[in-house]
Amino acid sequence: MRKLYFLLPGTDSKFACGGLFAELKTLSIAQTICDAEVVTYRQREADKLFLDDVIKQQNLNNVIFVLSWGFDVAKLAPKLKFYNTLYHAHSAGYGFKLPASVPIITVSRNTMGYWGQLSPNSLIYYLPNQISDEFTNLNVNRDIDVLVQVRKSSEYLIKHLVPALQVKCNVFVVDSFVKDLTSLFNRAKVYLYDSAEYWALQGVSEGFGLQPLEAMACGCHVFSSINSGLSDFLDPGFNCHKIAGYSKEYDVQRILRIVSNSQPFNLPNDFLAEYRLKNITKRLQVILDELNEFFDHKQRYPSNIPDFNQIRLTQLKFQQILSKIKKKVK
Repeated sequence: MRKLYFLLPGTDSKFACGGLFAELKTLSIAQTICDAEVVTYRQREADKLFLDDVIKQQNLNNVIFVLSWGFDVAKLAPKLKFYNTLYHAHSAGYGFKLPASVPIITVSRNTMGYWGQLSPNSLIYYLPNQISDEFTNLNVNRDIDVLVQVRKSSEYLIKHLVPALQVKCNVFVVDSFVKDLTSLFNRAKVYLYDSAEYWALQGVSEGFGLQPLEAMACGCHVFSSINSGLSDFLDPGFNCHKIAGYSKEYDVQRILRIVSNSQPFNLPNDFLAEYRLKNITKRLQVILDELNEFFDHKQRYPSNIPDFNQIRLTQLKFQQILSKIKKKVK
């Protein structure tokens, strides 16, 4: 089993975000299966390896470099083209392509579909993000009617919907990092999440959407956008409600109905099994076994399946038109 080097720009507060925390969780799971550690590449950190130093080593055949930071992959992939490299894909839409020599592990089926179309000759796997066991319904008093986190929220949510709700119920708005999200979700009856506008402005997609699923696991009723990775697990009318539904007044009406009901949301345990540690560890074991076999094969054989480049697509289109003309002539 090859050693995994998880490439991150850095791990301190400067880089703190959902993507970093999710990647570090994946690292900890990988460490139960094989040797794995962080390698930084933007800033040096005292207790970690630095990429420029690592690639100076003579023999790296027994190492797999794990790319994940979407905005940096286009620069890092060419730098590592002679090494065993895989891409752990969270968001999609960064605009780069990868050769068939770089397998892709996706955190959502939405992202898997994106890469299945863009890189048809690559090995592609699905490994969802982990929902820790701490995210569960603690059956405590819920003193917050509506919970909102400012980060990633739309202008409509913050400037229009929240003010309309504040005059009718207890709305708690969070605008800072929260260490104990479990307790906060367990205090709330309804959680609002509307990230479609944020990701449209970023030009990439919602990779997974941890917070809505974590909130559901804690018994919150979720009103959310259904963009990209969120569509993996959100099912409006059955396990959530679609936010920004036609009018502000209709949103307020539906949210207040849930608030007045006061019964916590009951998410079946088997629904969360896909995202819990046991299942993800089993899936990662299978994926890593296959990847090690693939990188053995890559050392002996070149890639020889035609890719979806523009020249080939033009040729195929011409052949298709020519075939139609011949059929009409006959």
